[in-house]
Amino acid sequence: MENKKTKSKGLKRRSFIKKSVVASSLFIVPRNVLGGLGYTAPSDQLAIAAIGAGGQGAGDITNATVGGRERVVALCDVDFSGSASRTVKKFPKAKLYKSFKKMLDKQKDIDAVTIAIPDHNHAVAASYAMNRGVHVYVEKPLTHNVYEARYLTEMARSKKIVTQMGNQGASNPDQLQIQKWIDNKVIGTISEVNVWTNRPVWPSGINKPKANASLKPKELDWDLWLGPAKNTEYIPNMHPFNWRGWWDYGTGALGDMGCHLMDVPFKALNLKYPTSVECSIGKIHTKMWSADYSPDGCPPSAAIAFNFDATSKNSSNIKFTWMDGGIKPFHPELLPPDVTIEEGGVMIIGEKGVITCGDYGYNPRLYLKGGELIEGEKIKINEPSFGHHRKWVDACKAGFNSKEHNNLTSSFDFSGPLTETVLMGNIAIRSYMVEGKSLRKEYGYDVPNYIGRKKLLWDGKAMKITNFDEANQFVSRNYRKGWELT
Repeated sequence: MENKKTKSKGLKRRSFIKKSVVASSLFIVPRNVLGGLGYTAPSDQLAIAAIGAGGQGAGDITNATVGGRERVVALCDVDFSGSASRTVKKFPKAKLYKSFKKMLDKQKDIDAVTIAIPDHNHAVAASYAMNRGVHVYVEKPLTHNVYEARYLTEMARSKKIVTQMGNQGASNPDQLQIQKWIDNKVIGTISEVNVWTNRPVWPSGINKPKANASLKPKELDWDLWLGPAKNTEYIPNMHPFNWRGWWDYGTGALGDMGCHLMDVPFKALNLKYPTSVECSIGKIHTKMWSADYSPDGCPPSAAIAFNFDATSKNSSNIKFTWMDGGIKPFHPELLPPDVTIEEGGVMIIGEKGVITCGDYGYNPRLYLKGGELIEGEKIKINEPSFGHHRKWVDACKAGFNSKEHNNLTSSFDFSGPLTETVLMGNIAIRSYMVEGKSLRKEYGYDVPNYIGRKKLLWDGKAMKITNFDEANQFVSRNYRKGWELT
């Protein structure tokens, strides 16, 4: 009962106030007289908090105020000495916390939270908030692994929580042009999609830095930063950003850009679960005949092939290829040879033409057979991140299953399956380096026996690799005691 009461407290409060205003309207001075045009009374404001107040989190909580229309009541960060200190100055009335658990348990007036912390903490923080009836905006990738994405998606429906993932390009109107071209079959049946990025731009393919507790910044609460990850002493430079390249905390190039880029074809083609995934990864050699490899970290580059069945939008199976680390696709036959293939983008290849766009769905272009170029209509949105945060805030105020909620471009009903597909690529990468029993007896010396270098067959509904059971260890993770999903 307590959770249900907590879940609806904000909307009930506003509903009660609105009813009270109607009942006593003869005695109330119009709001625009008291506060001026555009004034929003505190009773009609969403009370928002931030879990992660620096870096991307600073932008998220600022955009969620909708230019000051809404109210920031609390800020949570494990280290307020860094970029989060500027957010504290911006919202001086907000209460400060280092633990999101303490914040959500103590401060009962919070209606919604933005979550922008390292990937390994996303699911724990989001589920803790949703269990208390708090609406959530969670940065991409939605979670650290496939299981967590399914878990949050189902929880949001069950708890009737308004959700949005922070892949702001999902609200870019440029994407609508791509969807229109595909719906109208302008390039015919689609057989291939290529997506690529210049990431990683952080240390990758090297050994994990050694712990050194003596170098820990005084203001950083390292135990809270670790969250569900295994206990270890402070690792220099992991905070605030280099964590992205290590499996305990981050999700590599796919986690950084996959949800931004794959969102475009995923939505336009109505994709859901792939049927298989296969990969190859780049290597670094610092000595002859012996590739450097750290099982703790992401590779310097990777190419991953997903296969999707036909959908309601496309009658053919689709080969969907992801590339990172500087690897880019080659020109398909229908793309003019003088077209520059940028450092990151999307290429959708059909029998009659090719559709391309940049990161976040920018600058859609259609190249038809014969070389004709059609550029998408430019629609300018004069608000931050295409209104991605504002739309979520409006949906929180309108309520679960409202028109505003159903019109969101990246609620967990969509971004959960998208994230599952993105993170399936990491299952393939990690399986690629799984070793079987030694081959020393056969060869007389140590020979690597990599048993996971195969096409992995995926049962999306069951969240299971069906032809290589060792890969299923990467579907979820082990949680440190006290940080389990609940």
